[in-house]
Amino acid sequence: QVQLVESGGGLAQAGGSLRLSCAASGSISSMAAVMGWYRQAPGKQRELVANIISGGSTNYAESVKGRFAISRDNAKNTVYLQMNSLESEDTAEYYCNAVWITYRGTQTYWGQGTQVTVSS
Repeated sequence: QVQLVESGGGLAQAGGSLRLSCAASGSISSMAAVMGWYRQAPGKQRELVANIISGGSTNYAESVKGRFAISRDNAKNTVYLQMNSLESEDTAEYYCNAVWITYRGTQTYWGQGTQVTVSS
């Protein structure tokens, strides 16, 4: 079993910055194929914010391009999300996601979520 533990959420003012971290631990024998961040605001569906594959290619939601940056440390099985120029619309619960591809198939794990609140 794999556990994803997030940290770094909290309260920020509009225009400010926050950095989220997510560390994977447990039964890990290889790098995650994909690590990423999703978010869910009250009354809305969970949406992809950004993800990064093991080779380093990244993918961002249009709403965060140019403001957020995702990175990962494969040696530490950790993914980061640097959030700059925060807007009130970024307020949501942020969830870490990681996908491993093994001989048993695709295995997807989620963190417990960390709240990000941006005040205007």
